[in-house]
Amino acid sequence: MSDVAAIHNLVQKRAELKKEIAKIIVGQEAVIDQILLCVFSGGHALLVGVPGLAKTLMVNTISEALGLHFKRIQFTPDLMPSDILGSEILDENRQFKFVKGPVFSNIILADEINRTPPKTQAALLEAMQERSVTIAGINHKLDLPYFVLATQNPIEQEGTYPLPEAQLDRFMFAVKLEYPSFEEEVQVVKRTTSDVVHQINPLFTAQEIIDFQHLIRRIPVADNVVEYAVTLVGKTRPDSKFATDYVKNYLDWGAGPRASQNLILAAKAHAAFNGKFSPDIEDVVAVANSVLRHRIIKNYKADAEGITEEMIIAKLL
Repeated sequence: MSDVAAIHNLVQKRAELKKEIAKIIVGQEAVIDQILLCVFSGGHALLVGVPGLAKTLMVNTISEALGLHFKRIQFTPDLMPSDILGSEILDENRQFKFVKGPVFSNIILADEINRTPPKTQAALLEAMQERSVTIAGINHKLDLPYFVLATQNPIEQEGTYPLPEAQLDRFMFAVKLEYPSFEEEVQVVKRTTSDVVHQINPLFTAQEIIDFQHLIRRIPVADNVVEYAVTLVGKTRPDSKFATDYVKNYLDWGAGPRASQNLILAAKAHAAFNGKFSPDIEDVVAVANSVLRHRIIKNYKADAEGITEEMIIAKLL
């Protein structure tokens, strides 16, 4: 199949996928779109939202519709790295045998990732970056496609360990979940208090998803679009020649080169989802909030004046 035909196929399959997900999930269109952008770009996503917004149900439904294996890890203060990665045990023949942990799955939901100490958070880093884990000096490859979806609770700050910048940077997107609208909440209550069970049909194989990920990487990008993305990221750095007085006033730290890479990859996926054969500046703008919001560090002045990351990104755009 040619790349042009493959993009048309992707547009059609994505529409079917969204219909399938809508059997279970009411609304949250923008969030689902961003999670799918991440999956098909080969990135990871951080979901930020208060409890009870069906984050786990959403991830479970998406993984079922994608035909992928899904595991959920509840992060707690006493969780150890071996609880995630697995450990070596002595079998009946007195030989060491490696028992795989929940990280060995296609889609991992890392629930409340900021509730666990940095040592355990770091256990996910190698898996996210290298798609492999090293136990007792032996490297174990993870099955592809591999996608980590972490949730973070913004309101319960007691007993949390904020994610370090290096780990936040591993997430392609930070996606904000909002409360449903009145009409959506009515629908949710009707659906979840009845006896009707909806069956989700898997629409993809793992190999198809990997093929689509390669297709998105093959999409050509014009130089002016790449330069726009790199300039936009440069504008977030207070010591850069592109930085405005506004940025110097309100930001301590800007985004790194991984932000530029992710802007272009996500823009390619956004273009492909909309049936375009090459991304333009509009596609970069469409994904800018999700790519940049967790990579810029505000200063005390911004906090004191109620300036949000979104307001700063809007100014840059």
